[in-house]
Amino acid sequence: MSRLPLVSRLGRQFARFAVAEQGNIAVIFAIALVPVLSFVGAAIDYSRAAQARASMQSALDSTALMLSRDLSSSTITTSQISSKAQTYFNALFTDTTTLPSVTVGATYNASTSLGSTIQLTGTGTYTTSFMKIAGFPTLGIDTSSTSAWGLTRMRVALVLDNTGSMASDGKMAAMQTAAKNLVDQLSTLAKNTGDVYISIVPFAKDVNVGASNYNKYWVDFSDWEAANGSWSCTSGNNWNCNNWKWTPANQNTWTGCVTDRDQDYDTKNTTPTSGNVGTLFPAEQYSYCNMGSSSYLQPIMPLSYDWSSLKDRIDAMKPTGNTNQGIGLAWGWMTLSGGDPMDAPAKDNNYTYKDAIVLLSDGLNTQNRWYSDASQIDARQKKLCDNAKAQPNNITIYTVQVNTGSDPTSSVLQYCASSSDKFYLVTSASQTVSVFKDIGTSLSKLRVAR
Repeated sequence: MSRLPLVSRLGRQFARFAVAEQGNIAVIFAIALVPVLSFVGAAIDYSRAAQARASMQSALDSTALMLSRDLSSSTITTSQISSKAQTYFNALFTDTTTLPSVTVGATYNASTSLGSTIQLTGTGTYTTSFMKIAGFPTLGIDTSSTSAWGLTRMRVALVLDNTGSMASDGKMAAMQTAAKNLVDQLSTLAKNTGDVYISIVPFAKDVNVGASNYNKYWVDFSDWEAANGSWSCTSGNNWNCNNWKWTPANQNTWTGCVTDRDQDYDTKNTTPTSGNVGTLFPAEQYSYCNMGSSSYLQPIMPLSYDWSSLKDRIDAMKPTGNTNQGIGLAWGWMTLSGGDPMDAPAKDNNYTYKDAIVLLSDGLNTQNRWYSDASQIDARQKKLCDNAKAQPNNITIYTVQVNTGSDPTSSVLQYCASSSDKFYLVTSASQTVSVFKDIGTSLSKLRVAR
């Protein structure tokens, strides 16, 4: 076997082609070489054109979303649409080497079956490198994008950790700023009353549903009455009593907190029924629900579009108690549900609705109604998340872990997020604001994108 290098051997074979007479191999090879090179060149040109088109599509999609927000908030006029579309696109499109010039066209329709729509078209010309040999010096590249808004409404539950550890490293203040900014960001998407609703769910081990609800059927006072009251002697005297009687305290002395529902209702949003005690919410005289406490756990605020009141509730939050993410998440889901106890406004059949939960917590689960073991609490929470994500209305769940210490990354928060890009790990409190802004941008796309 020859030990000559491969290139040398190939050279000899080509030399043989050149002098060969039988079959005119050299002529055939030369003729065949042109289409082979053309096919290879065409593949390269098409690959470059496809990459440019993908980049063009991405920039056009983002441009459509930006124009949707501008138009829905009336920050631009209809006469500015075309120039603004080109400006946005030019700032977003990066593949200018392949497509040095792209023309963007815009068509706006204020009233269609989809609501208001903005349709963008992009047109560019790619100069080929190889296909010009075959008579194709350029390739036209076109793409389009449409955004619709006005017939999509949004409901967002902000489930916010109010536990004692939030007092450290500036976490509480950063969360409050971030949450208020998110309220402002989402409120700009509301063109009409009811377009956007937001609820606030502060949580620790329990949640506060409001002491004024002491007379509601959906509060179960069985355990509360067994723990709150006084003994009195009904026979004999206090030194030698023959019959002690327990008298529960008046329910109007309840301070407003409830703990987890009976299993498995703790993992569902089942509407409470007076004849089924398992569906009711067990009252608990949680010390942090006493309004006189310096660490008072704020009551849940149901869905609202009173932006000032929402931000006031966020401002009033204080760090207190242990961590039970599951109960916060369960009540976040309840605020998005119709019927008691949160009685979310009825949905109009003329609109499409997007529901979302944003859950922020700074640590691992530490205590719920039954357990003080994180793995057991997490197991209940995972069932809850599975049930919420399986709902027909397709709730989108964002989770944020504020981990300024040495805690491990929360597996249950990662599990509960609707997708990997909807879990955020924050390692310093200052990052919370930018993370919530990113979530707001994502929610904006749910609101206006088609």
